[in-house]
Amino acid sequence: MGTLLAERNGVVRSRLRAGLALMAMLGLPVTAPAQEGALTLPRNLEQLTDRAATIVRGHVASSHVELHPTLRGLHTVVVTLTVRETLKGLPSQSFTFRQYVWDIRGRHGQTVYRKGDELLLLMIEPSEYGLSSPAGMGQGMFRIARDAGGREVAVNGHANARLFDGLAPAQSQKGAALTAASRQLVGTHRQGPIEASRLTAIIRELVDAGR
Repeated sequence: MGTLLAERNGVVRSRLRAGLALMAMLGLPVTAPAQEGALTLPRNLEQLTDRAATIVRGHVASSHVELHPTLRGLHTVVVTLTVRETLKGLPSQSFTFRQYVWDIRGRHGQTVYRKGDELLLLMIEPSEYGLSSPAGMGQGMFRIARDAGGREVAVNGHANARLFDGLAPAQSQKGAALTAASRQLVGTHRQGPIEASRLTAIIRELVDAGR
């Protein structure tokens, strides 16, 4: 029994090393569990905004799984958004990206990107292989929906937990650049949905503060 367990652990370690090597090759973040099996550290909104090359809000117009055109056997999902607003990057009416599919279910079309969904995406710069992903993986992907009161609210893959850690004016120069309304939200929110318009306003303020 002990020998079998050791062999299984060896297989797991080998697969983990292979996965980390692949992530490094693709230029993706490496460190703790998150969306679709990737590994990443907790990041606050300032770090996610800084890491993102493009930040857009819009609806998923199309999403399909296909093999990467040059990396043999690599499953990817190609997503196109109809853009409602651009918070960082060049404004455009649509935004398309290609992301590596971590989860085996995603290889059969069951990805986190569903046609018609409204999303706020903080996307990293594509790698040399044309692959991108939300900054911090699930942390940089916000689903937008209406709550029981009819408000548009945004929630990321971590339920917005620790999103504003370290963003108080005393801790962050960019935090000091936020408006009074934004600072109040940053100081009181701990977890759960955030009104979408307030979240996008804070992101714009962080982007402006970084210019």
